[in-house]
Amino acid sequence: MPFVKHKQPCPACGGSDPVSVNDNGTGWCFSCNTHLPQYSTAEVQQPDTVTDFEVYQRNSKMVENPTASFSELTDRKISLDTAKKYGVKSTKTGGKIDKHYYPYYNGHELAGTKIRKQNKEFTWTGSPKEVGLFGENLFKAGGKFITLTEGECDAMAAYELMGSKWPAVSIKSGAAGGVRDVKENLEYLESFDAVVINFDNDKHGKEAAQKVAKLLTPGKAKIMTLPVDYKDANDMLRQGRHAAYVSAFWDSKIYTPSGVLNLSDQFEAYQKLRLEKKRAIPYPWSGLNKKLEGLRAGELVTLTGGTGLGKSSVTREIEHWLIENTEDNVGVIALEETWSRTAEGIMAVEANAKLHLDSVKAEFTEEQLDDCYRKVFMGDNEGRVWIHAHHGVNNLEDIFSKLRYMIIGLDCKWIVVDHLHMLVLSTLEHDERKAIDGIMHRLRTMVEETGCGMILVSHLRRVEGNRGHENGIETGLSHLRGSQSIAQLSDCVISLERNQQAEDKIEASTTKVRVLKSRYTGDVGVASHLLYDNKTGRLRELDDYDEAQFDGEII
Repeated sequence: MPFVKHKQPCPACGGSDPVSVNDNGTGWCFSCNTHLPQYSTAEVQQPDTVTDFEVYQRNSKMVENPTASFSELTDRKISLDTAKKYGVKSTKTGGKIDKHYYPYYNGHELAGTKIRKQNKEFTWTGSPKEVGLFGENLFKAGGKFITLTEGECDAMAAYELMGSKWPAVSIKSGAAGGVRDVKENLEYLESFDAVVINFDNDKHGKEAAQKVAKLLTPGKAKIMTLPVDYKDANDMLRQGRHAAYVSAFWDSKIYTPSGVLNLSDQFEAYQKLRLEKKRAIPYPWSGLNKKLEGLRAGELVTLTGGTGLGKSSVTREIEHWLIENTEDNVGVIALEETWSRTAEGIMAVEANAKLHLDSVKAEFTEEQLDDCYRKVFMGDNEGRVWIHAHHGVNNLEDIFSKLRYMIIGLDCKWIVVDHLHMLVLSTLEHDERKAIDGIMHRLRTMVEETGCGMILVSHLRRVEGNRGHENGIETGLSHLRGSQSIAQLSDCVISLERNQQAEDKIEASTTKVRVLKSRYTGDVGVASHLLYDNKTGRLRELDDYDEAQFDGEII
């Protein structure tokens, strides 16, 4: 549909000429990215009225102060155009501005308004818990730069100081709430190439900037340092220091945590560290605990095995174990199944039944299944279990964005990723080895930076000859499919072996759990024998007496 009229005013953001009008009478604002379904120049004849502002807020839950209107924020030296851009209105008493009204959105729907009085007292209408960053609704995700400030007026000032060319947004709670606000909006900020953090030029602002920078992907956060005589961006705007601000913006330094230490200066830190123990929980099986001394936070564990040897069964047991035996949040990214299949697999462990089979599910009433769901995922476990909702081949960057959000934004202490080679399929890299190298380095970095415990499922390469993994051959690190980096970058590698072709039914249903690598203990070899119960779908660890019933080769 062609545009028939250009450079028209926008009733949404107040811009003088950003709208193009289609031949059917609809309009599009290229400044605030707003669709205007019934555009009319008559709508903008009186830009200061509430009615005009409601053109793009007609579905809003909020009721604004009817006396508030758009105007230049003279107390902050913020122009009328910028105030309209951000939707900020004000009221006056005795000809002087006494209140600002800052709109906050959930997506594109107005969800709350923050009201600032001249005495710096703040109140809210709506729900501040349901809103994003101030100004986030104006700038679509993705782009080169975005400026993150500590206050609403600073965001508007930064936008104006930079010639109204670059996105500028603000956290909603000041320095004290900066970490929380960024966690809640991490995915949006991560979509930009660089996040320029421009917090207040004081102790609290500088400390908050450092904390926020740590949440972002290394190399993405840049910390802006203002000239010593200026408190914040708005202070520089009021004093007309546009050139100085632009210079400080481009001189922003990439946040890089110090990694080179003089050990003679670290004695006290060492004394504290030596008293700390790595946080660990036991595995569901005693044999693995003897070998590995538990599953530790901050470590990358790779679980591998041939096709059909029980990797999914083992991960289900571990996922359920983490939910039942910790109070930590747990994240699961299972790329070969829907979220409901993942949820039902965890429920199956709780129910002691193969719930993925319709015939088995039919043995349970709807009430029993609902109760099982509530027990595992609700009640005491409310808000603890998070699942990636999109199965199949995804964009790799999208998967890593979700993964990082689970860990940082949702505070998941344990993550299960199933599986590595689906991540490879999500890349554009044709060389499998190079793709795995890149993915493993990113996963390793993520684990070290965040301190989460991660279990990664990986496949084995095919074995030449008459005996393969389905015959229960002994596996080694060289059997890992694709790249040596899997073994090199994993803290622990656990392999599953089972002779599916054995005539003896017990032997054919028993998985040998072999530790191929343990960076923490150095103890490798066979750790456990897990017997698969075909009726319940559960894995039972065989004790020494049970194992003695096998012949010498199995033991």
